[in-house]
Amino acid sequence: MAVAEDLGIEHDVVLYMKEPPNEATLKKIVAGLEDPVEDLVRKDSKFKKLELNPDDYVGNPDAVVAVLTQHKALLQRPVVIHGKKAIIGRPKDRIGPFIQGK
Repeated sequence: MAVAEDLGIEHDVVLYMKEPPNEATLKKIVAGLEDPVEDLVRKDSKFKKLELNPDDYVGNPDAVVAVLTQHKALLQRPVVIHGKKAIIGRPKDRIGPFIQGK
């Protein structure tokens, strides 16, 4: 992750398609997410192909965890975790202040 490297911060990169987060990990991410929980789900062509309703995920962490457990490709990324808090790293200029605690 270029932003963390530019800041000289050690970080781990998890390739979510090879090592998808399990239910417990997703629950931890959701619990610390500073963004609306529904933003963790990508509303892309796969979402539409599955005929999912975006309203089903608004303010519904259990539904978000369930859909991401079944369809890992719908995970919005990058997800940046620092301590017990998490954000969606888009736009990327959010990452530096988040990691630095600003």
